[in-house]
Amino acid sequence: MMAAHATSHLIENLPPIRGRMQADAVLAAATWFRVGGPAEVLARPADADDLAAFLASLPLEVPVTIIGAASNLIIRDGGIAGVVIRLARGFGDVTIEPDGVTAGAAALDAVVAEHAAQAGLGGVEFLSGIPGAVGGAIAMNAGAYGSDVAATLDWAEIISRQGEVFRMSCAELSLSYRHSTLPAESVVVRARFFARPGDPAAIAARMAEIRASREATQPTRARTGGSTFRNPPGARAWELIDAAGCRGLTRGGAQISQKHCNFMLNTGGATAADLEGLGEEVRRRVRAATGITLDWEIKRLGIPGSRPAVLP
Repeated sequence: MMAAHATSHLIENLPPIRGRMQADAVLAAATWFRVGGPAEVLARPADADDLAAFLASLPLEVPVTIIGAASNLIIRDGGIAGVVIRLARGFGDVTIEPDGVTAGAAALDAVVAEHAAQAGLGGVEFLSGIPGAVGGAIAMNAGAYGSDVAATLDWAEIISRQGEVFRMSCAELSLSYRHSTLPAESVVVRARFFARPGDPAAIAARMAEIRASREATQPTRARTGGSTFRNPPGARAWELIDAAGCRGLTRGGAQISQKHCNFMLNTGGATAADLEGLGEEVRRRVRAATGITLDWEIKRLGIPGSRPAVLP
């Protein structure tokens, strides 16, 4: 835990919000892996206006970290210094339009797809197969099942570190494989996706197919974090991991999934160091076996509680 006097000092000198703010806040329960240390301060603004006012008044020397559904994230055991902003209820609205759907950053990807399907709009069915929320999907250009955010995004509404509200088009975000050019410490608060009228039965059938595929091939009911590593050019990460003999590999309470070996699991007692260290061991073995260095897709944030063996 962080020192009490440090957290008290920081929170007492922060601008107020209409939402909630908590010192030394537990984050592990908010992540899909269920690991990690506390936030020095956790801020949950009530809405976009509340967030903008808070950021505009927040001293620039205070570090800001944004988390959403925390589905593709390891928070390290030492926690996160500064202010962690988590978007929740005030950022979850979904609005259907004749040729698109607008959603708050905290709306789950699958919920956006479901609203579109109920309105007979197609083109965003792939979102039903992506764990997490809209803000994170835009930040990493999430994709699966034949499409991605870059193929469907109209614009994203963003609040800068200075509290300014503006929009960036899909082209301005320069989306590429698991990457966007969001300004540093900015926050996606809303986005619009193109969608098109379609046959409701066909849309529903496609979403059912995606759900069935996920259930059959991924450890969806485990404490996991989605794909661990990006696919290298011309290769699939899971095939490289399997070929290097890492399927089922363990470290402490962390394990490489037997079902899909580009997924890591918390089997019940893992620490963040177990998970990150296991990932680094997989990278080491894959590079030794194939000459290819895997890049992390899962984000790792915060202060290590113990230092994992990092691949040089």
